[in-house]
Amino acid sequence: MATGRLDGKVALITGGESGIGLATARLFVAEGAQVHLLGLDDSALRAAAAEFGAERCSAAVTDVTDAAAVAAAVGAGHARFGRLDVVFSNAGISGEVAAVEDYPEEVFRRVLEVHVVGAFLLLKYTLPHLGPGASVIVNSSVAGLTADPGISGYAAAKHAQVGLMRVAARECAARGIRVNTIHPGPTDTPFMRRIETAATGQPSQHAARAFDAMIPLGRHAAPEEIARTVLHLAGDDASFTTGATVAVDGGMSV
Repeated sequence: MATGRLDGKVALITGGESGIGLATARLFVAEGAQVHLLGLDDSALRAAAAEFGAERCSAAVTDVTDAAAVAAAVGAGHARFGRLDVVFSNAGISGEVAAVEDYPEEVFRRVLEVHVVGAFLLLKYTLPHLGPGASVIVNSSVAGLTADPGISGYAAAKHAQVGLMRVAARECAARGIRVNTIHPGPTDTPFMRRIETAATGQPSQHAARAFDAMIPLGRHAAPEEIARTVLHLAGDDASFTTGATVAVDGGMSV
């Protein structure tokens, strides 16, 4: 049930056209926010913008690794709505599953570029627009708290996001801006299904069951469950939470 927790606020979400990003956008809009969505899939962004309506949503095709594109997209969102209160850095790619000695160098670099450079650029160009009470949430992963064989690119990137978050949280505290990471476990999205089939070599349903067996709660999260944690960090209920790594992983990192 919506309670207006984000009434009057404007949120920018990368990777906003699908999965956790889109679920978060829906929840934010239901809670009274206006949203500016960044992503790579133009048709999906258009569909989201049409769903939410022009008064509530704008969107821009944006490669988060391109500094000029990020700066322009952030500026466009700020110009459209006149303010910026919440930033959700959610764009990501999975990379490959391979031992360190076999991991393709170009893929390793690309995974770090999207997750780490992308999050850095988003912080760099949104922070000047944020004021007291603003909240930045970076979507890391349970892999940013733990590690598993074969995911050196993804795990390195997700751990690096934590370091970036902690620096930003320290730098922004005097301005009243909060910065945190969330760490989802396996979530029922196309992104996760691709990771699971690559990791196990099994069809999607069998791969999902294999991952369920690794989760203490015994199931995947729904995107909406992750979105509710993002909402908590975005709103005033988390007004004294900054520099935190918030696990939403069904117990995997315990």
